[in-house]
Amino acid sequence: MTHEPTRQPTRRGILKTLAVGAASAPAVVRGRNLNDKIRIAVVGMGGRSNAHGKSLVELEKDSSANVEFAGVCDCNEGPRKSAQLAWSERAGHRIEAYDDMRRVFDDPNIDAVTFATPNHWHSLCVILACQAGKDAYVEKPGSHNIFEGRKMVEAARKYDRIVQHGTQCRSSENIIEGIRQLHDGIIGKVYFARGIAYKIRGNLGQHAPRPVPDGLDWNAWCGPAPVHEFSNFQLRRWHWIWDYGNGEIGNQGVHQMDIIRWGLKIDDHPNQISSVGTNFMQQEVHDSSAQTPGVLSTSMKWDDGRMIEFAVRDWYTNAEAGFRDKYPFVQKDFPVGVIFLGSEGTMIFPDYSSYYTFLGRDRELGPHASEPGSPISDLPHFQNWVSSLRSRNPEDLSAEILQGHMSSSLCHLANIAYRVDRTVNFDPKMETFVDDAEANQLVSRPPRAPFVVPENV
Repeated sequence: MTHEPTRQPTRRGILKTLAVGAASAPAVVRGRNLNDKIRIAVVGMGGRSNAHGKSLVELEKDSSANVEFAGVCDCNEGPRKSAQLAWSERAGHRIEAYDDMRRVFDDPNIDAVTFATPNHWHSLCVILACQAGKDAYVEKPGSHNIFEGRKMVEAARKYDRIVQHGTQCRSSENIIEGIRQLHDGIIGKVYFARGIAYKIRGNLGQHAPRPVPDGLDWNAWCGPAPVHEFSNFQLRRWHWIWDYGNGEIGNQGVHQMDIIRWGLKIDDHPNQISSVGTNFMQQEVHDSSAQTPGVLSTSMKWDDGRMIEFAVRDWYTNAEAGFRDKYPFVQKDFPVGVIFLGSEGTMIFPDYSSYYTFLGRDRELGPHASEPGSPISDLPHFQNWVSSLRSRNPEDLSAEILQGHMSSSLCHLANIAYRVDRTVNFDPKMETFVDDAEANQLVSRPPRAPFVVPENV
């Protein structure tokens, strides 16, 4: 893989600000009794941290798991203190609070770390955890860009770490069953797949600079991303800002992209990507500062002829394939899901825990399975991760980090084609665009020392 050279931070510099290198890290899982209690800390007290905390509290109740919810970490004092108080009460024991990741990585009593930070931190979090000898669980998408995702995988391999990616559908028994049926040929030869994420977002607001609130380390929050003037919009609406997030396709769509890859047995990148879109509602109607597209239509093609489509919408819309109206998503007003088309029928995955097949011209209902409430499989995904921490076998993971990188990259490729506003050609092995300097600028991002994702992890 080739990329523009970047100046690497010194070990002293990165240690001083946040990270811990492998040389200074204690050996935590290798060399210890695999039956010992696994002590886990959660970094990032955003929305998804609630699912992490709930799963860890449930795992503590299972004596066979032998897990302890040991710590919470955030660079924002208010959420950190609130989380420490709330989770200590729910767990029935004191949970340590850390004000930066360095202290988590330095703590020899912490064995593994989960990350529920904004996207722009995901890959560097995993890399630093691996270098410190910690296993990791990272929320989706695993990376902010393609280069950082590959480095994350390299770190997991180099330091022999068990890293789970937060595409929880891979731990749903019903989704697993549906994919098995698909692979066994229930709808014949599959020739096409389409994913959608239609979620009404409303007015996302405006960037209105104001002083950084007391207790928030804004420099640490920005980390590897540029430091902009603080505003509540930057802090709360980061999904829709290019420097911090990846838009709806990287927020919701990565789950559906992962099911598409899984169903089609795709283990390489596409060669050709086209994306067109608009941010009409946010820019023209809501007068919002949101940057990512509210409407996006993407097509991708592989060398062997396989093709997929993905669509994003952020306002009033019709449904597709019965999503929302007949087969509701966990958020009932939103049509979200995956459609597979085959020579003998169709299959849909309308949520995080169900599938339905329809056979022949008359669309006769075939094998299907669902679960009331369409829940996301947070606890089973954590259970799978903890079991893999015991076995020390990455192949036991439902969503090993390479799968996370590959699925996240589809979202990045869609966004890049949209941003350059033309069809792009991609080299799957090099993970760069063919003779396209403009697109290649978006494969990574300018480094901000000392929060640099290194070329050599």
